[in-house]
Amino acid sequence: MITLDTLPQGPRATSSLSFRAVPLAHPGKQLRVLDAVDTSGGPTNSGQFELDLASCGWPRLKPDRLEIVQINLGKLCNMTCRHCHVDAGPDRVDENMDRTTVEACLRAIDSSGARVVDLTGGAPELNPNFEFLVEECVQRGLRVLDRCNLTILLTRPYSHLPEWFAERGVEVVCSLPHYRKIGTDAQRGDGTYHKSIQALKRLNQAGYGQGDPHRKLVLVANPVGAFLSGNQSSLEAEWKTALARNHNVRFDQLLTLNNLPMSRYLEWLMETNQVKLYLNRLLQAFNPSTIAGLMCRNTLSISWDGYLYDCDFNQQLEMTMDIPRPHVTDFDLGIWQDHAIRTARHCYGCTAGAGSSCGGAIA
Repeated sequence: MITLDTLPQGPRATSSLSFRAVPLAHPGKQLRVLDAVDTSGGPTNSGQFELDLASCGWPRLKPDRLEIVQINLGKLCNMTCRHCHVDAGPDRVDENMDRTTVEACLRAIDSSGARVVDLTGGAPELNPNFEFLVEECVQRGLRVLDRCNLTILLTRPYSHLPEWFAERGVEVVCSLPHYRKIGTDAQRGDGTYHKSIQALKRLNQAGYGQGDPHRKLVLVANPVGAFLSGNQSSLEAEWKTALARNHNVRFDQLLTLNNLPMSRYLEWLMETNQVKLYLNRLLQAFNPSTIAGLMCRNTLSISWDGYLYDCDFNQQLEMTMDIPRPHVTDFDLGIWQDHAIRTARHCYGCTAGAGSSCGGAIA
């Protein structure tokens, strides 16, 4: 039986695909790799996501009500995690949202009716307009989420952020692959776990993780290896007990996400000859009850250069929204509500098991 202790080689920290200029750095190549996988003789599902949706009574996947605007502020990051679907890293200095685009995002938010703004990256905090955008959203009375890698909070220019976030009621959503060192360092690099624990303690000291709805601390876990996420509620109880006992660290909620077969995680699957295994595992676990709650149905995803997407995963695969002018400067709520959501084989990752979204399990 494979356990976390015996797992020989989970995805480990690396350099970005872009920096290495490998063919897989191009989104089209990633889509072709997945499309080339022979799924015959495996699960009963077709292997064509659109057909499987239709067989479940969803001939056209359309949005529901727009609740969340998710803004990717750039691909610049102080880390280069092996499972990163964004291919972020310290070398991605050119892909950073400018002030003009930030202001266009604010106008789109104002006209969208959304009440949640979800800031992601890279490390979103590295964008020079980050604090301006947070302030503007807080002043509008919006719920603001910061997708934080934790280690950024230990760097000198950003060490003030735990208290700064607390003063503004920003919800901090932090990536931590596992509550044990071996799992976290396997995906994110040696020494990451210790830094993450120190950052979590800083957040606790600032009032996070104590049950205060205005200082909510959320952890996000991705499986180590070619496996699906476990049960979110039972894992949350396990994580809370372990982190409190071992480190006196507290948090409010755990979100479990499936790794999607794309970018650097796809590279690892290819290196370990597990692409077919993992894709068939996703197909086998296809769960129709997740479809109604897919994040692409309630979320507008905006890239660092202002283009519009159905989700952050489509964004990284450069599958722009299927509308005439898919840019934030031309955002129209009516057009968004009527458009057809774009899908491909990577979407099986969001519909496998209990489902997977930026908000964790779906079903």
